[in-house]
Amino acid sequence: MKSNKILFPKFIVLFFTTFSSVNAEELVIWISSFQDQVYYEQMGEMYSTKTKSDVTINVKAYGFREMPDKLGVAIRSGQGIPDIVQLDETFFGVFLNEDSPFMDLTKKVKASGLDKDLHPKRLDVFSYKGKIYGLPQSLSAMVLYYRKDLFEEYDIEPADLKTWDDVAEIGAQLQEDQGQRLMALDGTLFDVFLRQKGTDLFDQKGNFLPDEGKALEVLEEFAEMSAAQITVMPDRGSIFDPVFFSGDLETGEVLCVPGADWYGLDLFQQFAPGMKGLWGMMPLPTWRNDKGELGPRTATFAGQGLMICKGSKKKKKSWDFIEFVMKDKEANAERFLQGNSFPAYKPSWKDPRLLGKHEYFEQSIGELLITLSDEIPPVVVDPRRPQAIFMMQENYFGSVMFGALSAKDAIKQYKDAMKNSGRGR
Repeated sequence: MKSNKILFPKFIVLFFTTFSSVNAEELVIWISSFQDQVYYEQMGEMYSTKTKSDVTINVKAYGFREMPDKLGVAIRSGQGIPDIVQLDETFFGVFLNEDSPFMDLTKKVKASGLDKDLHPKRLDVFSYKGKIYGLPQSLSAMVLYYRKDLFEEYDIEPADLKTWDDVAEIGAQLQEDQGQRLMALDGTLFDVFLRQKGTDLFDQKGNFLPDEGKALEVLEEFAEMSAAQITVMPDRGSIFDPVFFSGDLETGEVLCVPGADWYGLDLFQQFAPGMKGLWGMMPLPTWRNDKGELGPRTATFAGQGLMICKGSKKKKKSWDFIEFVMKDKEANAERFLQGNSFPAYKPSWKDPRLLGKHEYFEQSIGELLITLSDEIPPVVVDPRRPQAIFMMQENYFGSVMFGALSAKDAIKQYKDAMKNSGRGR
């Protein structure tokens, strides 16, 4: 009898533990980065522990371009729609039709105070026609990564490269004296440069290339620097290719490369771990306006946002999880410390872990990004933006940089292609 009294409570505990586990509410989240899977699985455990919520997070990771394709299929078929998606801003416009597949989060964002605590320019990136559809997890501010040792060897100071005119001048001297190329770039930077110049791919009325003159200037300036071997395209055309890191960067073929915060936190450390301590960060060179004043020394590029699918049957729990990930101190710190990105949640910027010297760069990433954060120019959201971004990147920018197409012809063909696609204006 004594033995039965001991076993009975254990059986009850086992039964209810198993029952609870089986009946735990599951949230399915699709993410577009294999690097983030560990982070989101960890956030699921942290959320359950801190909120004492019986929820499990089922994370499915896909490739950068693969996930939007799978999401589109799920939405069209109505089958297998996830509760939450992590979508890059580059693809956000693909899903901006009259009946968006994402839940309108405007009221929830305002009630939570996130409308004030998230960087406004980043929150705008996942908003359309006055409605907020997603929450940004990264600041994604652009900086210039540069080789500290080679800058010292060639007697170049970061302060010498305030403007793109400075880049052209110093780069020409460097090429003449040493035969050394200064900077690598690719077509992903075109709209970054447009925003530094005070324009964008679209205006608020939906007009494509609203300031064609500035778009032409961007291509002409960089084409001239490319012809002079000052700014160059990588051999395989992309500054995101692992071979670019192990080749051009490790061998000193170029001295600097523009990139967002996550470019340094993730890609540098993943693809060039042996270059720890050799790279530093500085503001992006910019242009001066008619009054001689410096324009924004940064702009943003890409970056992930979290959205709730309208097809989810667990919208309340989905919002609770997203709000936790966006606001929790440890969640924001871990996103930075795990090499994902610098958070867009401004209260987290006081965390000493985000402000200290970064081990790889031997300087504070956080302090530089916070300094530049007020200079971030706006992004005009438009359903055609993804098409415009990839069309320039894949069809025109490289052709201009390699001299196969003039800047003027590229802009004309670019505008015609957008118009003929039925989506240009």
